[in-house]
Amino acid sequence: MRSQQQKRTRMLTASAMLAALGAILLGIGSFVEVLDLTTAALASILCIWAVIELGGAYPWMIWAVTSLLGLLLLPQKSPAVFYLFIGCYPMIKEKLEKLPRVPCILLKLAVLHVMMVLAWLVMRLFFPADAQLGFGWILLGLYVLGLAAFVIYDFALTRLITFYLRRLRGRLGMKKK
Repeated sequence: MRSQQQKRTRMLTASAMLAALGAILLGIGSFVEVLDLTTAALASILCIWAVIELGGAYPWMIWAVTSLLGLLLLPQKSPAVFYLFIGCYPMIKEKLEKLPRVPCILLKLAVLHVMMVLAWLVMRLFFPADAQLGFGWILLGLYVLGLAAFVIYDFALTRLITFYLRRLRGRLGMKKK
């Protein structure tokens, strides 16, 4: 009974620390505007560790708290909005990769398109000063770049997860589930 409570306390503490670290990363992206998407992607990596080591609802809590802190505290909201949509991808990726290869790829692309449209709508509706892109060639170019970045991001996440599970996990003293 007591050890179970201690385990939950440790997991909640780790989640709080990861959420705080994620908010700090988003803050860096807010102050250095060219890093807004990069810091959002780095903050989402924290959720990968939570998916692997904590499981359950903890990664979702980290994502929600980090998103909320970013949206409430950051002077420039674009890193928080990017994180709001790509920060949940590690949890979605875990579920999708249990499917056969073709449906997995198609659903990942569908998730990407939903995330891109929702991120654009949120930026336009709630933070119009941060989203002055308009339509036309600029938006089409951003779509193509976003698609390429997503493919690279997904591949990099897969490689990072594999590296962590095969090489780092044992060295860090983490138990295998």
